[in-house]
Amino acid sequence: VQLQASGGGLVQAGGSLRLSCAASGRTFSRYVMGWFRQAPGKEREFVAVITWSGGSTYYADSVKGRFTISRDTAKNTVALQMNSLKPEDTAVYYCAAKAGASGSNYNSATYNYWGQGTLVTVSS
Repeated sequence: VQLQASGGGLVQAGGSLRLSCAASGRTFSRYVMGWFRQAPGKEREFVAVITWSGGSTYYADSVKGRFTISRDTAKNTVALQMNSLKPEDTAVYYCAAKAGASGSNYNSATYNYWGQGTLVTVSS
C-alpha cells in the first residue's frame, strides 16, 4: 500500500482544514487507517483511527469533538476533517495503514505503511 497525504496549510485558530489520504493497493479496504501527528520537538502521537469497515472510529482526547475521520473504500481515500483548530494542533500530519487486527490502533509502531506527511500550521 502506498499513501499520499494532502490538504495541509496555514489557518487561523478556529478555522477548519480537511486532510486527505489517497491509497493505492487492491486490499485497501482491509486496512485499519489512522492519522498521527508530530509537532516540532515532540514525539509522534495518535490522532484518529477508523476500522476497515468504517464502522468504528476512535479519537485522541485532545481532538475529540473537533476532528472527524472518514473513509471512502470505493475511492481508496481516508479523510480527516479538522474544525475549531487550535495553535496546539500545529504539526505534520501523517496517514498510516495497519494490516490486520493485531496490535494497538493507537500505537504508531504497529502501522505498516505511512504517507509522507502534510504540514498543518494554526496561527493564533
